[in-house]
Amino acid sequence: MSIHSPSPLHDPHAAVPRNGDAGAMAPRADAAVAGGGWDTALPSRVRVVEVGPRDGLQNLPGFVPTEVKIGLINRLVGLGLDRIEAVAFVHPRAVPQMRDALEIMRAVRRGPTRFMGLVPNRRGTERALAAGLDMLNFVVSATESFNRANLNQSIEDSLAALADSMPLAIGAGVPMRLTISTAFGCPYEGHVDPTRVIEIARRGADLGCGEICLGDTTGMANPRQVYHLFRDLAAALPAVEVAVHLHNTRGAGAANLVAALQAGVTVFDASIGGLGGCPYAPGATGNISTEDMVHMLHEMGVDTGVDLWRLIDTARALEGALGVPLTGQVIRAGVAYALSARG
Repeated sequence: MSIHSPSPLHDPHAAVPRNGDAGAMAPRADAAVAGGGWDTALPSRVRVVEVGPRDGLQNLPGFVPTEVKIGLINRLVGLGLDRIEAVAFVHPRAVPQMRDALEIMRAVRRGPTRFMGLVPNRRGTERALAAGLDMLNFVVSATESFNRANLNQSIEDSLAALADSMPLAIGAGVPMRLTISTAFGCPYEGHVDPTRVIEIARRGADLGCGEICLGDTTGMANPRQVYHLFRDLAAALPAVEVAVHLHNTRGAGAANLVAALQAGVTVFDASIGGLGGCPYAPGATGNISTEDMVHMLHEMGVDTGVDLWRLIDTARALEGALGVPLTGQVIRAGVAYALSARG
């Protein structure tokens, strides 16, 4: 199925069959166990950041046609996502998949969902602001080895580039997120000292970054580690909003998501269909799947505001358009409570 093929989802606001359950996209009212326990600490609502159009697609070996990217983003707009990381304004030699970023931003349909774009330096920030991005995402690794492999510069050089870019973003009134990649583990250096992560976060906050995202870039995190690092980060920077970017490389994505929830995180990155990976980590699989994450959260009684049914349809359409199997589980197994809805 083409991402542009006629279907109820071609217009993201069109009605979609609900398998007989008019309220199936909403969280289950009975999902949380009453009477105390670990679930009482969970937030009632979280925000979902869809990173598939950028972080997901850029890891595919072949160039994805621009019209497919535009079609995907247009389907995602209006599904209740907090924002979409649509593009990256990086040099095309570094990330050939993102060479059409400006063309994409000129063509996508604007709606209630904010658009975020990755920027690596002042020039990227200038281009992103000219394209009308609603939020910028600046990435710095927590380890020197990974920062040099990924960005070809030291951490200090990256932070200097962030400092050079921030006045432009502040002047334009566009918020900047700092994503700290390999915050939980590095394929080159192994364990990452939490104090190093918090220090980079502190420097980003001092420069004016309003959101700090910790990335499990190569899927090396475990739930206990996730919980404690976010608790430590909240204690160190209580005024800064935090987010998490999880990969499912070793199958711990869902468990790490719950640990982040318990630590008070309410902003979650995910990639449609589980697209993604990391070119610097052999064997690394993709990000946690958006539809799997939304399905689990709704079953737990945590609202996302996302239309799960349309999201699943979009993932299935994307799989057909790309011609590659996606790793998301809900697009294979279906929605759990759809069975009870059909009686």
